[in-house]
Amino acid sequence: MINNIKILVHQGKQYIPDITTVEIPGIFRGRPIISNEKVDEKTLEEICPTQAISINPVQLDLGKCTFCGECAVAFPDKIKFTKEYKIATNNRERLVVKEGEENLIVLNPDLIRKEISDYFSGSLKLRQVCAGGDGSCELELGACGNVNFDMGRFGIEFVPSPRHADGIVITGPITKNMAAPLQICYDAMPKPKIIILAGTDAISGGIFIDSKALDRSFLETNHVDLYVPGNPIHPLTFINGILDLIRKRK
Repeated sequence: MINNIKILVHQGKQYIPDITTVEIPGIFRGRPIISNEKVDEKTLEEICPTQAISINPVQLDLGKCTFCGECAVAFPDKIKFTKEYKIATNNRERLVVKEGEENLIVLNPDLIRKEISDYFSGSLKLRQVCAGGDGSCELELGACGNVNFDMGRFGIEFVPSPRHADGIVITGPITKNMAAPLQICYDAMPKPKIIILAGTDAISGGIFIDSKALDRSFLETNHVDLYVPGNPIHPLTFINGILDLIRKRK
């Protein structure tokens, strides 16, 4: 016991006490800000590899954005990426950042289904499905449960079986080979259940959107409860997004 106390005193708290206010160090790119600065909009639009940027007025779709930062490098007076990581939402349209606006990306309480806050506000079990992902978002989801972020203290955990899950977390652009397994996994979950899209590839297809190897029909027939942008996502974006989803209506 004494040795454990010595270690605790020496190392301090290894987890992040308050995940809602912590600042992210390093080169993290979060919510962008688009100024009213006049630039060559056509060139700006052509820079983006995923057509996330549209013009007249200039808009940036975080559901398509790979967060490569090329637009901010070429036009630093026009686009600036902040370190704001609370960018998950339940409204797909709110992922579109518009010129001259600095509004935070938040969830719309009116779109949260009542059963989510009724059943999952204190505990949420999730089944993650890699539907053709590259492994990056999957790694970050794994980090959500490590000693730093400790997602489990909020009652949010990943489970190995869809039979034990309250919702599904989809990563990857959803390939044809994974379309059927994804549907089978979702059908195996008891109702009510939620759908979370984690990462640019899952939300829009990302750089693979024009590939003939994709089959995204699952998203056409099922309601998405949470969009978590990022390429890859950040654990703080994912955890804060889920906490807002299951607690917002309360």
